Amino acid sequence: MPKPTQFHAGSLIYFQGDAADKIYILQNGKISLGYQDIETGEEVRDQVQPGEFFGVKSALGRYPREENAMALAENTTIMAFTVPEFEAVAAANTRIIMKMLKVFSNQLRRIHKHVSSLMEKAEMKPDEGLFSVGDYYLKNNRYSEAKYVFSRYLTYYPSGKNALQAAKNLELAENSLARYGAGKKPAIAGGEAAPAVVPAKDSNPEPSGATEAYYAAVSLISQEKYQEAYQAFKVIVDANEEPEWTARSSFEIGRCMFLLKKFDECLRYYTTMLTQYPKHPEIRDTMFIMGQCNERIDRKDQAAAFYKKILSMGSGEEDGTTTKVKRALAALGA
Repeated sequence: MPKPTQFHAGSLIYFQGDAADKIYILQNGKISLGYQDIETGEEVRDQVQPGEFFGVKSALGRYPREENAMALAENTTIMAFTVPEFEAVAAANTRIIMKMLKVFSNQLRRIHKHVSSLMEKAEMKPDEGLFSVGDYYLKNNRYSEAKYVFSRYLTYYPSGKNALQAAKNLELAENSLARYGAGKKPAIAGGEAAPAVVPAKDSNPEPSGATEAYYAAVSLISQEKYQEAYQAFKVIVDANEEPEWTARSSFEIGRCMFLLKKFDECLRYYTTMLTQYPKHPEIRDTMFIMGQCNERIDRKDQAAAFYKKILSMGSGEEDGTTTKVKRALAALGA
């Protein structure tokens, strides 16, 4: 029979993705099971109490671990069983089977509640999503893009509930574009990078297929459909029909990775992208996101290095990116 094994606080029992060949019972102490919420990507933690078991589903189902298991208390003691050992113990002890049913029942109840809440959420309507995109660009001084989006809104939804405000915003975008041009850089809110700037063009240009595809993908981001947006931008990059939109979409792919909380993957992707596009128009925003990724995975020195590099690249003019970088550095104490 297995012998008790002790773990110190902070010790990992197993990682997500590990092969599952053991089932554990907690004798004393505390165990935390951490996994990513499928919808939000946020970290979710369940706590195992003494007398409870964990790692059962993946071991019995013979698939990789779905969570990280970490000891929370000093001298946490667990018993590790092979699957045959656990089956033998469970067959001889109906109390273990009842505990299994209780735990699975609680998990199913939690899943049912979560699914019900998802079903109750109203999906953003297409007209609201398009208006939201235009509003985002306007608030971030992206006048050329705001003009384009609001003109599209009025074309597709002339009687939409936001039509009057869209007309006002379109006029404001046109006036601002004439006064300031399209070169203003936006603020980066909430750690997210803003989409690329579209150069000012002749009034009412006929959008290309790549243009339409790009804005459709941006609309998906506004609806928080990051995985779908990622796939849409990837189609544009793979087609590589128009260099301008290929470059802009390549930036947005990394942004989607960041929003999906794939921080290591985002860093690798942007490193490759900057090798291909050393003078990418969104290089400062790219490096800001790379700094944010490093912060998220607790590499504060690397994050500070990216932020300082961005400041060294500036022209001295205080813009949204510079402001955010300075705040990020101050938060790091760098």
